[in-house]
Amino acid sequence: MTVIITASELARELAGQAPPVLLDVRWQLSLAKAAGAPAFDGRAEYAAGHIPGAAFVDLDRELAAAPGARGRHPLPDIAEFGAAMRRAGVSADRPVVVYDGGQGWAAARAWWLLRWTGHPDVRVLDGGLPSWEGELATGTSTPAEGDFRPA
Repeated sequence: MTVIITASELARELAGQAPPVLLDVRWQLSLAKAAGAPAFDGRAEYAAGHIPGAAFVDLDRELAAAPGARGRHPLPDIAEFGAAMRRAGVSADRPVVVYDGGQGWAAARAWWLLRWTGHPDVRVLDGGLPSWEGELATGTSTPAEGDFRPA
């Protein structure tokens, strides 16, 4: 199994019998590009356009513990991470594809955490959302709860 999936491969899998769970993990360090510019809001970016069926996963709140002495993004509490993944629709027997805004950092963190906690089939969308050529959905998607339990 490869850890990368292309946009065309993902489109074929989404149209198939057993589509993967999609996780939108768009995040970037909130450095204002100009004085007074608003901080990056991944949830707002997700609501404005995401791959249909994707659930938004917040890197700061669901893929990391609160910042402090252990750093800006310490590893999350395993039970809280598992609960967040179940809310996002992740199940142990269903493949997962994660994507971000194209840099790959946030998607790689989600990939690593899922693999580290025992999910057997997780891939990263090559090029992130900018590589997707299909339609985009707006608003939010609420997937059926998954059954993933981190090991």
